[in-house]
Amino acid sequence: MTFKATQIHGLIAATLIGSGALAFSGNAFANDSSELEALRALVQELDQKIRVLDRKSEIAEEKAVADKKAAPVVKAGSSGFSISSADGAHSIKLRGLLQVDHRNYFGDDDPHFNNETALRRVEPRIQGTLFKIFDFDINTEFAKHKEATVLDAYINARFQPWFQIQAGKFKVPLSLERLQGGAALRFAERSYVSDSIAPNRDLGIKVHGKFFDDKINYDIGVFNGIHDGGQSANDDDSTNSKEFAARIFVEPFKGGDSVLAGLGLGLAGTWGDQKGDTEHQSVKYRTPGLNTFFQYAGTTTSDGNKSRLSPQAYYYHGPFGLLTEYIRSSIDIKNATDSTTLDHDAWQIAGSWVLTGEDNGFGVIKPKSKFDWANGGWGAWEVAARYHELEVDKDAFSGGYANAASTTKKAESWSLGLNWYLNDNVKIATSYDHTSFDSGIDGVDDREDEKALFSRLQVAF
Repeated sequence: MTFKATQIHGLIAATLIGSGALAFSGNAFANDSSELEALRALVQELDQKIRVLDRKSEIAEEKAVADKKAAPVVKAGSSGFSISSADGAHSIKLRGLLQVDHRNYFGDDDPHFNNETALRRVEPRIQGTLFKIFDFDINTEFAKHKEATVLDAYINARFQPWFQIQAGKFKVPLSLERLQGGAALRFAERSYVSDSIAPNRDLGIKVHGKFFDDKINYDIGVFNGIHDGGQSANDDDSTNSKEFAARIFVEPFKGGDSVLAGLGLGLAGTWGDQKGDTEHQSVKYRTPGLNTFFQYAGTTTSDGNKSRLSPQAYYYHGPFGLLTEYIRSSIDIKNATDSTTLDHDAWQIAGSWVLTGEDNGFGVIKPKSKFDWANGGWGAWEVAARYHELEVDKDAFSGGYANAASTTKKAESWSLGLNWYLNDNVKIATSYDHTSFDSGIDGVDDREDEKALFSRLQVAF
């Protein structure tokens, strides 16, 4: 119990009176006035000391409260490990993604196929915020290279929800599926739209934001420019040419109770002048089994404009999810003898259903019941199916623009997936992909069908 100075003063006085030290009657009081004054001085001295002690105690309590308010907040949970300032103005978070795949191909007498266990993604990541406005993201990749590769490295200034500026290396705002995080994919590999034709990450700057309660999302940016399916190196641009990108995505019923609340529609495109650029010679159109079926010839170079256009949409309602998009890549191209414009097309439609009843969505499924062998928790289960195809312009073959080993004009794939979300961080997934090919060269047989079964163990936080 804590006593104030006035309370202690009264207690002392009452004690003195009760003990007979003070008598307040008649002549005794008058005769002992000197003693009374001495006692009164003593009480005042004790009162002053007690007040000083009481103030020191109050200061200590105030300091403890202030220190607690100023202390950093440390958190560790399924969403990652973070430390932030007491006022929330500054924060830093450690995140990561680890995917271990086993790849099995049927019909492995084909030299293109190689059964293996592989690290698909090893991505330690640091994210943070300064002064409640400036976000930063540094994402690295260790799985595919002998040395660490920078996937993302950018700063985003959130001046207003509708006006933000982002600069550095990040995903080009084009393909809907490419913008989906690697941990949220429903299949082992992305479709032809986002993996083969849409650009991946590039160095650049963009203005972006959201309007009308996040119902309209826009991006407008300028980038160094990269080839189909490519990712920018971490060095300077080799040409003066730049690539422009723009995207708008609308969710008109978002936030309401309508059955269309999970509907989103978008349109995106890129355009750039890449005359004389030879980087597209490293273009590799790949199957879901990660095997290359088309490349340009070494003598082929860009001869002017390159553009892409992609309408896109998704729809989520309860356990059901649907994502679809189309993309056309057009490039002015030439070789030693001729020039032309090639148009390559790809599209996909993918659907999924969460068997255990959780809400579906663009991100990772969050199970209602975490896996717990002892108490009967089984996590969330999801099935998925997809059809996608890519068609190379026939003039790529008749004009000699394709690599001599590239004979496939069209690849068609259908996929089946089964995903088990044990909890918010751990997923076990398997997907089967069957791909058939159409030759683009008369007299050359179609390539053997690819049949691939991928299994994955994933940890993400």
